[in-house]
Amino acid sequence: MHLLQTSRAQRGSMMAISLIKRAVLIVVLTATAFAADLQSQLEALVRAHHGQAAIYARHLKTGASVAVNADTPVPTASVIKLAIMVTAFDLAHAGKLSLEEKLALTKENQVSGSGILGALTPGLQITLGDAIVLMIQLSDNTATNMVIDRLSVAAVDQKLTAMGEKNTWLYKKVMKPAEGPMPSDQPKFGLGKTTAREMADVMASIERCDIGDAALCKRMIEILKGQQNRDAIPRYIEFADTSERPSMIANKTGSLDAVRNDVALVYTAGGPIVISAFTWDNQDRSWTPDNQGALLIGRMAQAILQAWAPAAVKPSAAGSASNAVPVTAAAPGTPKN
Repeated sequence: MHLLQTSRAQRGSMMAISLIKRAVLIVVLTATAFAADLQSQLEALVRAHHGQAAIYARHLKTGASVAVNADTPVPTASVIKLAIMVTAFDLAHAGKLSLEEKLALTKENQVSGSGILGALTPGLQITLGDAIVLMIQLSDNTATNMVIDRLSVAAVDQKLTAMGEKNTWLYKKVMKPAEGPMPSDQPKFGLGKTTAREMADVMASIERCDIGDAALCKRMIEILKGQQNRDAIPRYIEFADTSERPSMIANKTGSLDAVRNDVALVYTAGGPIVISAFTWDNQDRSWTPDNQGALLIGRMAQAILQAWAPAAVKPSAAGSASNAVPVTAAAPGTPKN
């Protein structure tokens, strides 16, 4: 009787182990299938686009990633302003500057394109911190030039090099000629150059708080959540009025006539997801919310969220930003935006 009971117990234990193994295999196969499906979806979207596109995304909690043309050098347009902000906050943490120090608006730095400072009276003084807010949230080109004057182009590039970025560079001030020796590709890329993978790492460094100051990192994310351009990554995954409550998407856009870019941290209940998307040589050069580059980035972001955070995204009809859906809350030319 004892041997019979032992045998039954062993068989039961073996069956339980077999069921667990089968369940694990199903989970692995399902995850693999989802990953392959997401990759194929993004590749199909890129192929259908009338222009060039690159994307890199990574779930910062699970480590899942997806990439299409992620190491192709691309024009940054105003997305390079993200690196300028990171450099400024790093120098503030090091005590080499203060975000409260005053900068004077000069006629020399006033340029056209996105922003408001170009229309204001020279002599106005604002803090460095406020200039950074304008640079990110309104993509203010004049504010950007003021910040670059305070930091220097070289300081930004030194910071990027220290971060390990090999193909990300700020080349010059906005709508100003490049100064000093420049790489031969500067005329091709204009304001700056990057790759989708490297700019994703720059954005992820803020979430990791690589500069080592939690309060400053929190402030950078708050500034990015106030981004006013919601036409690309947030397009189909957010519908909240972000003027009344904080967005759960912290992003920086960049646009030229034939370029639409967006890089974001998307906060979901399952953890943050970084999405870095670039389009260039676009046939659609219109300056409308429904520009095809912006629509492509919106669709790619939606596909990523549906694969990695399905509870955060509901299916939406094709069309304008009014069809956007909620994200689940959790603890070379003139750059116009």
